[in-house]
Amino acid sequence: MFELLKKLCLADATSGDETAVRDIIISEIDGFCDWKIDNCGNILVEKKGKKRSVKRLMLDAHTDEVGLIISGVTAEGCLKFKTVGGIDTAVMAGRRVRINGKLPGVIGIKPIHLLKGDDAKKLPKEDALYIDIGAADKDDALKYVSLGDRAVILGEWIENEEKILSKALDDRVGCAVLIKLLREASEYDFCASFSWGEEVGLRGAKTAAFALNPQSAIVLEGTTAADIASVSGAERVCELSKGVVVSFMDRSTVYDREYYNRALSSGLLCQTKTAVSGGNDSGAIHLCREGVRTIALSAPCRYIHSASSVVDKRDITAMYDMAKYMINGICSGEIK
Repeated sequence: MFELLKKLCLADATSGDETAVRDIIISEIDGFCDWKIDNCGNILVEKKGKKRSVKRLMLDAHTDEVGLIISGVTAEGCLKFKTVGGIDTAVMAGRRVRINGKLPGVIGIKPIHLLKGDDAKKLPKEDALYIDIGAADKDDALKYVSLGDRAVILGEWIENEEKILSKALDDRVGCAVLIKLLREASEYDFCASFSWGEEVGLRGAKTAAFALNPQSAIVLEGTTAADIASVSGAERVCELSKGVVVSFMDRSTVYDREYYNRALSSGLLCQTKTAVSGGNDSGAIHLCREGVRTIALSAPCRYIHSASSVVDKRDITAMYDMAKYMINGICSGEIK
């Protein structure tokens, strides 16, 4: 699963331009389930199991990652951009980028010795940043880019026995776990979506859920871990190596209480998300049609939405184990 995760993370797929990751997913699941691509670019899946499920269950993982979109070109040939999803400017200045999966560049900023007063002490605003691709001027830059082109902030893939550092772990972790579940034999039928646009709140999962019409849903995600120096108590949100994260509430969803309780009492490696913050595809899925009972299972991720996010392999394995436990419990009717 971790070799697959590497392949997924190193592909570029900002919101609305998920083709590279979608192609990898299709190549991995083809022949193991029935799938199609809808009008929005979601992959909709039907997985046949050994038995029919007592409830129609949907699993979801989103394919997009945060990134940049080119919004203008200066006379000097520098590219202006807008962020696609939530990226702190503190993690951008001086970082290398890749545009359209091939063109290199670097995010530039006015040198600190030219900044005056309080400006030298503040984090840069997005409009103070630009991408330098080495162009001579505007006309030269436009030979290589167009407005609306996408870029990602580059990050290496580094792993050891326990940890992985990479870009796009949110939510390629969820995609890798879902692919593994689809490639292996299942006790019960279930459906799934690899959805687009989660990072910009457009929620491809909304149209996916409408099409799949589930009664229950499991959302596989990445979530913020703040288990770092000088942070303590509930502000740590969750911690690496303590298992899959189970949420009781965030800014878009109040999660199904029975599903939440059963996950925590499963005996599997898991933890509670201690902050009521953020949101994910659950916010769209649980309100679809007549309502969908929903649980979110997340991998704790340090430095999320940066090019150097960090996860623990044991937490990813715990996400897989919990997803399988919940699938079998919901589909058999053992979890009411």
